[in-house]
Amino acid sequence: MSGLFHCAAALGAILPLAEPAPDAGPAGILQFAMPAVTIALLAYFLLFQPQRMKDQRLRQLVDNLKENDHVITSGGLHGVVTAVQREQGRVTLRIDETTGAKVRVDLWAISRVADKDSENTPSDSKTKK
Repeated sequence: MSGLFHCAAALGAILPLAEPAPDAGPAGILQFAMPAVTIALLAYFLLFQPQRMKDQRLRQLVDNLKENDHVITSGGLHGVVTAVQREQGRVTLRIDETTGAKVRVDLWAISRVADKDSENTPSDSKTKK
């Protein structure tokens, strides 16, 4: 019987801890919402804000696109801008210097404007040695 008494005494000591706390009012809600707000702020500053800035820089580059800019499309096509038709939302790219092959792509397909110094241009192809 004494074992049962010890279990009951231990249970009596634990039960007050398991009871719900009295309503703490606005402080209880704030304590509950604080982790969610913190996670939302971290997600905004670590995930969404950098992507928004990157999209804004790309939009500025595409808006300032001009002839003889070296660009790379989202499909991986490297070319030199020969004409920009903003009304139609497209750009003409020269993709081969030897044959003068040109292709028209939509402005949204431009994924980056390449540096002329650091980027291989169509005339600097790796097949030439």
